[in-house]
Amino acid sequence: RLAAALTPEVDAVLARYPLRELVTSSDPLPLVVERERALFGSWYEFFPRSEGTPERPHGTFRTAARRLPVIAGMGFDVVYLPPVHPIGTTFRKGPNNALSAGPGDVGVPWAIGSPEGGHDAVHPDLGTIEDFDWFVGRAREVGLEVALDFALQCSPDHPWVDKHPEWFRHRPDGSIAYAENPPKKYQDIYPVHFDADMDGLVAETLRVLRFWMGHGVRIFRVDNPHTKPVVFWERVIGDINATDPDVVFLAEAFTRPAMMHTLAKIGFQQSYTYFTWRNSKQELTEYLSELCGEAAAYMRPNFFVNTPDILHAYLQHGGRPAFEVRAVLAATLSPTWGVYSGYELCENVPLREGSEEYLDSEKYQLKPRDWEAAEREGRSIAPLITRLNEIRRNSPALRQLRDLHFHHADKDAVIVYSKRSGSNTVLVVVNLDPHHTQEATVSLDMPRLGLDWHETVPVRDELTGVIHHWGRANYVRLTPGDSPAHVLTVLRPSSPQIGGSPTR
Repeated sequence: RLAAALTPEVDAVLARYPLRELVTSSDPLPLVVERERALFGSWYEFFPRSEGTPERPHGTFRTAARRLPVIAGMGFDVVYLPPVHPIGTTFRKGPNNALSAGPGDVGVPWAIGSPEGGHDAVHPDLGTIEDFDWFVGRAREVGLEVALDFALQCSPDHPWVDKHPEWFRHRPDGSIAYAENPPKKYQDIYPVHFDADMDGLVAETLRVLRFWMGHGVRIFRVDNPHTKPVVFWERVIGDINATDPDVVFLAEAFTRPAMMHTLAKIGFQQSYTYFTWRNSKQELTEYLSELCGEAAAYMRPNFFVNTPDILHAYLQHGGRPAFEVRAVLAATLSPTWGVYSGYELCENVPLREGSEEYLDSEKYQLKPRDWEAAEREGRSIAPLITRLNEIRRNSPALRQLRDLHFHHADKDAVIVYSKRSGSNTVLVVVNLDPHHTQEATVSLDMPRLGLDWHETVPVRDELTGVIHHWGRANYVRLTPGDSPAHVLTVLRPSSPQIGGSPTR
């Protein structure tokens, strides 16, 4: 009796005319599909002006291009440039945020605008727009994409100040209020006032963004978007992505969670996060569980280990091991991560105790670095960064956000987590203590690894090449500066043959 209902003819009829009981219909829902770089990538930030020569200390796009093959060689996908526009001279800051600048001081790149031009111009000391085009082309040749800072603010010398005075907030005495982001004060910057001419500001912003898009820029890191109206960004990003869906916007918004989430929901493809300030096992576990949970439906994190503004106390006091630990965490926890130039040299001297500002910050002055000497003397962790980026590219699990699971370790200083995508499973064990060796027992949730509770499997440490055999409970000993972490690939019968590698 059942055979008649299971014939191919009946299957074909039901396929053409499916049952409609208890089924409701809805209006069509739009589906936004973004390119891979919106989720996965490795970013490197540097100041072209610091890459000069002994004869001409101020770098240009052409001298800075010498760093591009090295950056690409470390496995980075994106090279991010702070503003490259003319810098104002009125109230220009000196070294270490001094309120008065000397005749040779170069100023802050975020104080945008001078008689030489505004947001659609390049600083004459960096070169011409043709030089910028050449730089973008050279980056593309070595496999890098250029991201450009977009900071919607002006120096007092910006052409907009005279041409559009209504775009700036005036005090009762007629003067313009400078920018503040308490406790920081930016005497050399005028913030834009949106209430008087929102439409005009949207139109000008679109013009500027499309200008740089026409010169090969498809990624913008947006400075302090949370200090501007949300509807402004909704209109701008919506307009850009309607015609150019491949353009990616990163929100540099270190602010309250509600605002960070709102910016992601209205169009920003990526966001900075609180990762820099999450250093303990509990902090990391709670925060990553949040990012990989419901928030992952709309907010993609970009884990920068440091920025020109942020040198966390963990790095200041942890030395080289701290830099290694944070690189491993950022590169394996988030699909997108980034470093600011100098991180590979473990630069960790603050302006003063208790400050997160760098001493002799590159924001205010040129900062030439002797990269070759650092390599010769073994002071660089570039080899580790390079290996981490290689592991990321070879591990589909590390290119995803929502597949993270934390496992148990019986020491607070040891954190354990896994990521799994299809047949690729990566297991990471990190010693969060940059000062002391830690020994711990790691207890694995085997089904989360796609394994039975009783199984023992070979795992390859991708940092050393050593093969271990792990089961439900495993002993680890992690030493800062020597072996601060394991990044393990779980090997299965279909995995490459182990052949001759040492085991234990």
